[in-house]
Amino acid sequence: MSDDIWKRNEIESPCVRICVVHPEARLCTGCLRSIDEIARWSRMSAEERRQIMAGLEARRPMIAQRRGGRAARLARGQA
Repeated sequence: MSDDIWKRNEIESPCVRICVVHPEARLCTGCLRSIDEIARWSRMSAEERRQIMAGLEARRPMIAQRRGGRAARLARGQA
């Protein structure tokens, strides 16, 4: 049996199906796109999508997880 769904000519996308928006950066933590980019993705030209995809990894520091900050230091007995 053939799976025609996965043989379609899909729009190139960085989506990794981890769709969680970072509350401060307002970027998807899975694909690193903004909400606006995700909403417009299917209407963008292939070149516009590739330009965005080329810059996505540079956004990763914007969503780096915090290590607990002051509250974690206090819990460990550090000031």
